[in-house]
Amino acid sequence: MTPNPDNSRARTTTSRTRRALAAAAALLLAGALAAPAAAASATGTDRAPAARGTLVSMTPLDGLDRAGVTRWLAARDMDTAAVRHGVRAYRLTYRTVDAHGRPTTATGLLALPTGGPRRLDVVSDTHGTMVHRDYAPSVTTDFGRVPAYLNAAAGKAVAAPDYLGLGKGPGVHPYMDTASSVTASLDMLRAARHASARLGRPLTGDVYATGFSQGGQVAMALGRTLEAGADHHFRLRALAPVSGPYDLSGQEIPALYDGRVNDTSGLFYTAYFLVAQNRLHPIYKDPAEVFRAPYADRVEALFDGEHGEEDIVAALPATVKELLTPEFYARMQHPTGALREAIAANDGACAWKPSVPVRLYAAEGDTDVPIGNAESCAAQLGSGAPIFNQGPTDHFGSFKAAAPKVTKWFNRTS
Repeated sequence: MTPNPDNSRARTTTSRTRRALAAAAALLLAGALAAPAAAASATGTDRAPAARGTLVSMTPLDGLDRAGVTRWLAARDMDTAAVRHGVRAYRLTYRTVDAHGRPTTATGLLALPTGGPRRLDVVSDTHGTMVHRDYAPSVTTDFGRVPAYLNAAAGKAVAAPDYLGLGKGPGVHPYMDTASSVTASLDMLRAARHASARLGRPLTGDVYATGFSQGGQVAMALGRTLEAGADHHFRLRALAPVSGPYDLSGQEIPALYDGRVNDTSGLFYTAYFLVAQNRLHPIYKDPAEVFRAPYADRVEALFDGEHGEEDIVAALPATVKELLTPEFYARMQHPTGALREAIAANDGACAWKPSVPVRLYAAEGDTDVPIGNAESCAAQLGSGAPIFNQGPTDHFGSFKAAAPKVTKWFNRTS
């Protein structure tokens, strides 16, 4: 990899900010009991079996008045100008399918405003890269909930899926498997529809989609799915992803080699991607085909949903080049076979022409997901998809700058 003089600073900043984003804490209402949910199923197309989106349980998590939400967001250095209401938060457990199409369950966060109209528009908020299951929005009480609380306090319902294998869902997370993340996100919207109706705040069906990092890519793909008519109960109204890796083959992977991605982030994302994708695509039979010793013997066990990022990074070398065998390091630059298939399967999130307003948020200083990803996405989407550059800030800084702007724009677009 081309040496990057900013890598030392980037490692420190990336580790600090990602720790903040991912920090998990005890539930605010630890004594809340899971409420039994009606086994009502969502009605979709033939591609959406009736059982998908069925609400299994609903657990109250949090309740903040307007002043409490304002303090909570301000403590995380977030712009609070859009706060109009208090927030009630719930964990939903719902039926969906796994990456192989088999029935399973997943969890997610439903956030509702305490005021405003009875019928609510809904924001779909899809989160960024997380390795420990407790970092997910329905479990953490920290930065993973920021977009949900911002948008709910501004007057919309928010459906924030944990994704498969995170939160309280079974199994391990199929990281960067766009198709199953979209499925889990769509079914979370269906579960949110049922739960909101039970709580006396039915949804209008108008959907505003956003997401950060991995979730930015998921938001783009979910928008495409909604526009294609995946469920007649929902209508996409606006789309505003933040710093998503939309172009793996043309931007993100080349950036690992030319210095645009800092070493720590590049190492972390590459290891996570290869281990998770090998569970879906036959990239390797033996980890030693891909990873150098001694890392080949430990890398798969690190991504089990029970290890934090700091533990994972501490158990691996400093760079991608030190992690991968020379042969596979070269193959990453020129993918073939199952590796190429895995990359291609997750590279089409922007290959469509939205009929709704779109804004792409990114940052020129991002050394996790370079702004070239947004530029590639904008070129695919065509006219009407402007990039809003958040300046010389890092990856998490792009989120902190963009999230309140997305909330305000959604309100103006309503």
